[in-house]
Amino acid sequence: MTLPELPEGHVRPVVTAPAAVLSTVGDEVDPTDPAIAQLAADLVATMKVSPGCVGLAAPQVGVGAQVFAVDVVGHPKAAITHGTFVLCNAKIIEASRWKAGREGCMSVPDLTGDVKRAGRIVVEAVTPGTGEPVTITTDAFEARALQHEIDHCAGKLFLDRVAGAHAIYQRKVYL
Repeated sequence: MTLPELPEGHVRPVVTAPAAVLSTVGDEVDPTDPAIAQLAADLVATMKVSPGCVGLAAPQVGVGAQVFAVDVVGHPKAAITHGTFVLCNAKIIEASRWKAGREGCMSVPDLTGDVKRAGRIVVEAVTPGTGEPVTITTDAFEARALQHEIDHCAGKLFLDRVAGAHAIYQRKVYL
């Protein structure tokens, strides 16, 4: 998938829990709005300068909107990759092959947790800038990353999905 033509991105500060924006459902957006194209570019720029980051959602930069960026290229757990992409108003339309896996988050920097997610998903969304509809079918690590970012847009953190306190861990490696 190719990234649409976006303006130059600017790095934004990442908010951390318990910031209220992280637990609020983001608004659906008009993907052709120039402000959304700028937000998309800023998400990519911020993600690219953040070591170990494979996805970043608008709520994580303080914006209550359903926009997120993903790029799992080069990650050792990635099987399928679609490169760097940004989606607006994403919805999961199919999910299967559920499996637990460890997750971390820039907005929860000191913890990781085991989260059960679909190993294969189909997502429908629109691209920022163009408003073109897109359908992504993916699996494994990229599927996990998309679900994590879609959760951010729905006001959920990975901590909301863990089975309990026994599935939350102190982060051992700081990237």
